[in-house]
Amino acid sequence: MKFCNTLIRFQPASAAMLVAMVVLPALAFAQAPAASAPPAAAGPGAPPAVATPTVPPVPNAPAAQAPVTSAPATTPAPAPEITLKLPRDLSPWGMFLAADIVVKAVMIGLVFASLLTWTIWFAKVIELIAARRRLRATITVLSEARSLADCIARLPERDDAAGALIRAAETELGLSADALDPVGVKERIVSRLERIEAAAGRRMIRGTGVLATVGATAPFIGLFGTVWGIMNSFIGISKSHTTNLAVVAPGIAEALLATALGLVAAIPAVVMYNVFSRWIASFRALQADAAAEVLRLVSRDLDRGALRPVERRRPMPVAE
Repeated sequence: MKFCNTLIRFQPASAAMLVAMVVLPALAFAQAPAASAPPAAAGPGAPPAVATPTVPPVPNAPAAQAPVTSAPATTPAPAPEITLKLPRDLSPWGMFLAADIVVKAVMIGLVFASLLTWTIWFAKVIELIAARRRLRATITVLSEARSLADCIARLPERDDAAGALIRAAETELGLSADALDPVGVKERIVSRLERIEAAAGRRMIRGTGVLATVGATAPFIGLFGTVWGIMNSFIGISKSHTTNLAVVAPGIAEALLATALGLVAAIPAVVMYNVFSRWIASFRALQADAAAEVLRLVSRDLDRGALRPVERRRPMPVAE
């Protein structure tokens, strides 16, 4: 009773402190064996310890997150960089410089054939236009002349196809001075005129064979360059192990350039050959007209019994 009375006399704060001093050590003593005792020390009949959690300690958490930090390594490796730009200049000159030696030879040959074609064109155009103009003028004079002597007087020293016809008739009349048979003289003059016409025709068609050859073979030569270029393109594909357009396009473009050059050389050559064929046919017709006019004058002189111009110029010497 005396203890209780003494305890009551203390203030409430002092009582609380006293209770805490008595209760806290008891609780600490009760919890100490459970925390320090290992799980194996428990008896066979004791319940499983609840104070041993299976959660891993916090310091080991970074090890559990290791796969998360290595996530970038699981991403697919970047593919090797492929240049999508065309590696070469695809202008005509650039494709020529980058082409194979065989394709270059084909292109050079086709360019040379094209230049030769245009050279023949300009030369033959000038030649045919001038020859046809002279023939028309000569035919006009021949049709207006009354005799072969009159024609020679109007056309002195003509060095062309029509002048060759007149000189051939005059020469044959001089050689046939002792054979006055009109039929024989006409036959011999016709033979000479035909040969002159054939020679003039052959002279006019000279060079047109080149046009025919270029027009017939240039496409196939260009096709050969195309086949060779495409073959090189497929070889490049097999070596690079890719079908990227940047690898295939340059070789195919070079091959198609060879075909284009073949067509550029062939198409004008064919057109020129056809034009020249018509012009040469017209020239031969004019040549035949001129020969017919010369033969008509000779026949007229023979029927009249007139003296031939050759005999007047070069009279035969008279034996004493």
